[in-house]
Amino acid sequence: MPEDDAALSAEEELALARLALGEGDLRHAADHIAAALVRSPTLPEAHEALARLNAASGGDLDLFPLGQQAFVGAVVARAHLLAAAGRPAEGLDLLAAATGYAPAAPWAAVPWVTAADLPERLDPERTARILMQVCAAAPDPAPRRLREPLEPYLTLARNAITVHPAHPLLLGAASALARRLGEVTVAVTWATRGVRAEPTKLGEVWLGYAYRSAGRTTEALAALERAVALDPDDLAVYADIAGTLADHGRLDAALGWIDRALAKDPAFDCAVHTAHRLRFQRDGDVDHLVALADFVREHPDDTHEHGDLAECCRGRPWLGQVTPAGDELASPDGPAPSAAAVRRLQHLAHPAWAHPPAAYDAAVGLATVDLADLLALLAYPPEAPATALGRVLGGQDPALWKRCAQVWACLGLLHHRTDEPWESSTRRRVLRELATGPGPAADAALFALVTAAWVDPATRADVAAVVAGRLTEVASSAARRTPVAVSLAYLARATPALDPAARATADTLIAGAAGGPLRRLWRRLTAVFRRG
Repeated sequence: MPEDDAALSAEEELALARLALGEGDLRHAADHIAAALVRSPTLPEAHEALARLNAASGGDLDLFPLGQQAFVGAVVARAHLLAAAGRPAEGLDLLAAATGYAPAAPWAAVPWVTAADLPERLDPERTARILMQVCAAAPDPAPRRLREPLEPYLTLARNAITVHPAHPLLLGAASALARRLGEVTVAVTWATRGVRAEPTKLGEVWLGYAYRSAGRTTEALAALERAVALDPDDLAVYADIAGTLADHGRLDAALGWIDRALAKDPAFDCAVHTAHRLRFQRDGDVDHLVALADFVREHPDDTHEHGDLAECCRGRPWLGQVTPAGDELASPDGPAPSAAAVRRLQHLAHPAWAHPPAAYDAAVGLATVDLADLLALLAYPPEAPATALGRVLGGQDPALWKRCAQVWACLGLLHHRTDEPWESSTRRRVLRELATGPGPAADAALFALVTAAWVDPATRADVAAVVAGRLTEVASSAARRTPVAVSLAYLARATPALDPAARATADTLIAGAAGGPLRRLWRRLTAVFRRG
């Protein structure tokens, strides 16, 4: 449903539409009216022009064709014409589709949608399905910027419930929309009435969600458990119960529900994602997240997106953000990088990433940079780019920007000659040499190796041995209390399949640095990132 890229205003589009109407050119008039509706969906003059066109064409809907590449303005115009022709349900279907495409636009803020008598001409189940379609376009809860554009649909829901006060599907769908728009008390009331009218699995789920949004956790869990009793095979509800329990610190009970779901279907995506996230929350073992990353890689066709892995990695040293190393050390010598390599790195380098596999995927943008340039980027990190984030990092903490650049240059090395077998590869040899050498590039290279272990299980034993050896070396030296040592310890915590003894050493180093300079640097990094 692509939008028109023209820069004309709604008024200018309408002026052209009137000219076309005057000349009898209905096709061009329709195009300009559709464009005007995109610019201003509620502009009265646009609707007046649409009515004139409708009269002139004898209600020709083909002036606003649909298809896989339908223009959103044509979809909205056709919706209004369908309503005028006495087919409001079809019109609402199209408006809901437009809302799904661009939920921040007030497509439905027109009198016919909010008319009190509209639900009398609609089948209540059709209305419920339309409300469910709108809910699919809105996060729960919806951000403030979406609430006003979606409010007409809530008015439609209120009017429909007035006409059909005991329709269970309508009450539940209306509750789901009210909940998203912050009307939590109304959501509980409608969902309760829906369940009383007819106890169903879906109705109990809607009631559970409404109670949860209202902070009534015990009642929420009771409703969700009733949903399970009505349909023991809907494993998504098990995951919802587990998530609700975990949100209130009841991890053991939450994992019990997840284990029940996995016993029914070990590959059910919602349960797998929730299980790994909760187990990581319980013991902090990164191998739970690695297993989740493996599952995501092996199941690329999951039914919907999950944010569990990113949620667990967000803001954590090396899992989701670069870790400051403290004092800047000398970089290796070498030739200056090419201008093209500098531009490529400036475009990609960032202090944060969703999780290590996401960082690896992003670094593919450096795959065509040759080895000499990648090493030169390490030796001579370029200036921060002239972006908002670049200005913050370059102005407040140039050393942090340099570290970001080195991290991404090393991630770029992971994409160098990927056709070479790992054990004998150039990328492994160069990264190992950097990781065991002096300077701030050492743990940037080590992070690249750790990232390789996340995305390729065949490299894990090799990388874990390198990390453990480096950790032992630093832990037994005078540098064991420095920020560099603690950064290395966080890297060890992020390493797949690390030996338990090495992990214990990492935990000891981190505990000994509590409140030290790394903690202060980490707080500074977090502040810089949030502002950027």
